[in-house]
Amino acid sequence: MSEITKKCGVLFDLDGVLLDSEGLYSIFWAQMDQDYPTGIDNFADYIKGFHLNRIMNYFDREEDRQVILAKLLEYEREMRYEFFPGAMALVRQLRQLGIPMAIVTSSDHKKMQSLYSQHPEFPTLFDHIITGDMVAKAKPDPYCYLMGAKLIGIDISDCVVVEDSRNGLLAGRAAGARVIGIATTMSAEAVRPLCDLTVDTIADLTIELMFNGA
Repeated sequence: MSEITKKCGVLFDLDGVLLDSEGLYSIFWAQMDQDYPTGIDNFADYIKGFHLNRIMNYFDREEDRQVILAKLLEYEREMRYEFFPGAMALVRQLRQLGIPMAIVTSSDHKKMQSLYSQHPEFPTLFDHIITGDMVAKAKPDPYCYLMGAKLIGIDISDCVVVEDSRNGLLAGRAAGARVIGIATTMSAEAVRPLCDLTVDTIADLTIELMFNGA
């Protein structure tokens, strides 16, 4: 394990990987699509992993977008942020081993502040936290993961990306990382072709599995 800790890093997506929040967002966006129809079938599922700016482009009227953004901000303030079982135990184990880690999320700074208010220790566990409003190109572009690898000082080929959404998995693969897919947002069958390893939940993920072959 000492050899692994010297050269490898981990880049975590947030929602659907560490945070059990995708279902809550699905409820919100399904309601927004009902109130302000986009014409896209299964809109809440279609946009999973998208940057907020891209999601808002599906609503035609600027006044509607402003109302939706205000509703989202209020929704996120009231949301209870719960971690998946085993998620933070894995993060703390990686931290104890000295493995560099970053969060790479499409969520914006305001949402993250709501998370920190409920879990003040969360940002102290990571070397960097990259939010959607910090990146020039959103997932599935690899930019965010290449940025994450650079910030933690580990070559992307020596990084493990942990993702759940199609766009996130594609971004990790395009970046050149070892990609682990968590089958929380999509089925294991849908995740499997897009990654190097698939697990049903993050509780099934061990450090040995993460760095197998590293």
